Amino acid sequence: MMAPRSVWSGAITFGLVTIPVGLYSATEDHTVHFHQYVRGTSDRVRNQRINERTGEAVPTEDVVKGREVEGEIVVVEPDELREIAPGRSQAIDVIEFVDLAEIDPVYFDRTYWVAPSDQRYEHSYGLLCRALAQSGRAGIATMTMHGSEHLTALRADGDVLALQTLFWADEVRDPAEQLSSLPVQEDPKRQELDTAIQLVAAMTTTWKPDQYEDTYTRRVEQLVADKREGREVVPAEAPEDATEVSDLLEALRRSVDAAGAGEQGEQGEQGEQGEQGDDLSGLSKAELTARARELDISGRSRMNRDELARAVADASGASRAS
Repeated sequence: MMAPRSVWSGAITFGLVTIPVGLYSATEDHTVHFHQYVRGTSDRVRNQRINERTGEAVPTEDVVKGREVEGEIVVVEPDELREIAPGRSQAIDVIEFVDLAEIDPVYFDRTYWVAPSDQRYEHSYGLLCRALAQSGRAGIATMTMHGSEHLTALRADGDVLALQTLFWADEVRDPAEQLSSLPVQEDPKRQELDTAIQLVAAMTTTWKPDQYEDTYTRRVEQLVADKREGREVVPAEAPEDATEVSDLLEALRRSVDAAGAGEQGEQGEQGEQGEQGDDLSGLSKAELTARARELDISGRSRMNRDELARAVADASGASRAS
């Protein structure tokens, strides 16, 4: 297995301290990507750079950037852009430290893991990581990467430093300008609010990212497999209808009851076991939903966790019996 390659190398600077580091991608895209074909054939459709005046294809090396200013086209060469790139030095230059909780999540863009480029700098790296973790703060820094200047937040993630690229303030859109009208915040009835808060509390748990799954990507892969094998394509269930205002309190109460039953849930432990003792009590709702999908249980999208567990247990028992 090849060692991961850094996507950027340079140094963190704060005060008079400099720590040489490299950046590594913290995330990856698992979306299913398709090619384009002419319907009814295996002929690939490819995008080309076309001269809109002559209709002829243009080689990549002959393409330059340009911008129209007051009716005049100003052409800019790639070398000219590189020459004026901001902060051409390879530095993550920490300007100040702020409470991490103060940064609105809307500003977060991409995440990179930060690692010292040499064992000699592990002590100073670890010291900065520990200081940020214990203080709950992030270093706000600017840096240049891939020909663009970025605003970033340097924070601790366990024993590793993470760098978050941030959107600039003028890149974050004002909801008042983007929405046709802002939602009118009417004061809810006290009973409705209390019940909603109770539901939030009943559904509160520990953040476990690995219990969630990109079901759409899996369905796309299944669609490709089904079409290849000539099997029937099963459409997804339609979304649930909106809750009428008149039914809101009753829907909240029923949701609280269902969530509460899920907490106590192991009272129905027998109901959460298949015929062969397959214990379902430790599975999350997402995991139970995945099982229900495999067993082709209808109406699963409208079931709460307990209902899913019972349906999966019943379906598992039936399939074993058959």
